[in-house]
Amino acid sequence: MFELTGFQRDLLYVIAGAERPSGQEIKEMISKDVGEVNHGRLYPNLDALVEQGYVNKGQHDRRTNFYEMSEKGRESILDRRAWEDRRVSFLK
Repeated sequence: MFELTGFQRDLLYVIAGAERPSGQEIKEMISKDVGEVNHGRLYPNLDALVEQGYVNKGQHDRRTNFYEMSEKGRESILDRRAWEDRRVSFLK
């Protein structure tokens, strides 16, 4: 997961916390946390997560795609959280 940008990691966490969100739903969720996100930033980053195997992409209907965590994405979040726990000493 270290090869991902911070924004891509944030997208991964948003997707992990939702059930098959559409791109628009992801945009709305992440915008609440980081401020307005435009389509030109969102979709290329979602595509990168799909291409790298962190996220699976499917279709709700002809016009709406959904995104869901892949096994690699789930494992990467668990590994990242374990790494963070080892590095953040004041929480111990």
